[in-house]
Amino acid sequence: MTNTSLKDATLDCSELDQHMGKPMAPARMKEPLHNNDFRRWVQAMHYPNLLHYDHDFAAEGRYGRLVAPQSFAVAADDGHGAVPACVGKIPDSHLIFGGDEWWFYGPKVFGGDSLTNEKVPFDYSVKETKFAGPTCFQRGDNNYYNQDGDFIAKQRSTTIRYRADLALEMGAIKDSEDDPIWTPEQLEELETKKYEYIKMMHDLGHGKRYWDDITVGDELPVRIIGPHSIASFATEWRAYLFTIWGGTHRPGMDMESFGFTKEMAGHENDPVMEKDNPEWTDGAYFGPSRGHLFPHFARKIGMPRGYGYGASMGAWILDYLAGWAGEWGQVVHCNSSYRGPAFTGDSTVMTATVEDKLVDAEGRNIIQVACKVTNQLGNTMATAKAEIELPKK
Repeated sequence: MTNTSLKDATLDCSELDQHMGKPMAPARMKEPLHNNDFRRWVQAMHYPNLLHYDHDFAAEGRYGRLVAPQSFAVAADDGHGAVPACVGKIPDSHLIFGGDEWWFYGPKVFGGDSLTNEKVPFDYSVKETKFAGPTCFQRGDNNYYNQDGDFIAKQRSTTIRYRADLALEMGAIKDSEDDPIWTPEQLEELETKKYEYIKMMHDLGHGKRYWDDITVGDELPVRIIGPHSIASFATEWRAYLFTIWGGTHRPGMDMESFGFTKEMAGHENDPVMEKDNPEWTDGAYFGPSRGHLFPHFARKIGMPRGYGYGASMGAWILDYLAGWAGEWGQVVHCNSSYRGPAFTGDSTVMTATVEDKLVDAEGRNIIQVACKVTNQLGNTMATAKAEIELPKK
């Protein structure tokens, strides 16, 4: 495609308007949650917070039992929270996550609970990008409730929908097709730094991080995860309940009707195919998600090698902030913007700075933070603004 034709390129979003504001079929679980669902989640998300996986520690704490991390709600959805943000056909397109905005309303998730996600497409806009020319930024709301009707959280997800052929032509994501090589000494140093954040959580234990003790300009301890690999991304994939055969009620989505290229569409979330040959419905191997785990397919959509899941990046950020807040605090709002994915071989570095402290209109003692996520080279992967509620002395 020539530069002239690139300037004339279009993205057909004409089908999207009819879906905006119209509720979709909800995501519903088939069985109640089990504590092992929480354990599998925090293990996959590299979040060793004892409150969510150690029975004895949790029994001595605020809730007297294991509790799900705040990041867990999306694990109970049938599509990473992306479905209401990608409804409507855009021909010959692909998508990546562009961000997540979360609101948390207080109720916690425990073993034995059942979650339902009521999904509503919100809005979209089309902008010119250096990545793929005309690009659609589409948002959709996910409203998570438990079996008693308690409102757990709202997730406003953003997808970036683009023409795969234009992304390949423009080649905006420039990175090596080969994983970076880490020396044993570098890996040892990385593990030492990773443990500093883990030790911070251990040191806080069941104690309280008080709002009174926080000062504007304070920096949160650094959190590092990685180096990422196909194995670690596959472990993350399998922690989402919809990736398990029979794990959720299938909505019967037709991936080609969303505009995915035929080669990348597949039978993910197809209830009929799941009963006939469930292997074909597994997005780890077939369908639009396989580019994460198979570099050959990643390169077909403009990625240099295997790459991470947007919903997981959102979980890393929520876990980072919630782990610092401790079990007596909570994230009440977090708005994350994803600038680029985590690639295999890279590490992920999270930092945050306190920008303000205040008492909000509901009387909550709030700390406002700005978070930044980079890789080992300092390239920005995500930014976030968040409000964290802490106890007062």
